[in-house]
Amino acid sequence: MTPISVFDYAEQIGKALPRGILLNTCGEKFNSMVIGWGHLGFIWGLPTFTVYVRQSRYTKPQLDATGEFSLSVPAGDGLLSPEIMRVFGSQSGRDVNKADFVTLAPGRTIRTPAIVEYPLTLECRVLYRQDQAPETLPQALRDRYYGGGAEDFHTAYIAEIADAYIL
Repeated sequence: MTPISVFDYAEQIGKALPRGILLNTCGEKFNSMVIGWGHLGFIWGLPTFTVYVRQSRYTKPQLDATGEFSLSVPAGDGLLSPEIMRVFGSQSGRDVNKADFVTLAPGRTIRTPAIVEYPLTLECRVLYRQDQAPETLPQALRDRYYGGGAEDFHTAYIAEIADAYIL
């Protein structure tokens, strides 16, 4: 593992994120999901990453229970493999053992592992979480991302980046 300054890799993370990176949790078992929304930033004097998880996702209770997650970012072209996009982007960890599809490496500062195939890793500890207030979202966004009246909104998790490295 090679320690890095996460902000030296901000451009790479920013390019990969809208194409999909992996949010990993390890509660009852390892789980990972594709995310395309997030924020790399600095708040409360700390480097942070904010992720958004729908309330129905298997990831949410694991994240709530452990208060930590890792992020795995593709190197090179910044793309996840088609198989990982398919499985991690559409199948629930309730039903699929996602550890069967990747090689896990122990985390350095948290219990949640990293993924060898996607070597740029951020280890994060949740500092704050907040459920969305649907009534504060513009109707156009509710219609586009939540089907108008859908009740499956997101919870935002602001997390301190406790460690950053390349496997």
